[in-house]
Amino acid sequence: MTPLGEQFLVCGVAPVRLADQLALRAAAPLLPIKAQKPLDIGLFDLAARNQLELFG
Repeated sequence: MTPLGEQFLVCGVAPVRLADQLALRAAAPLLPIKAQKPLDIGLFDLAARNQLELFG
């Protein structure tokens, strides 16, 4: 019996432990806190590749 009501365990199913939850969160990929800015300089500047008038 718990404060939320009566709970049952199904045969062959183990309850989720805190260690299992922590292992799952540790194995998850990291997500950035805020969106990354595009790198628009040098080799990675995709807008600079559209300047075809330089070669015409």
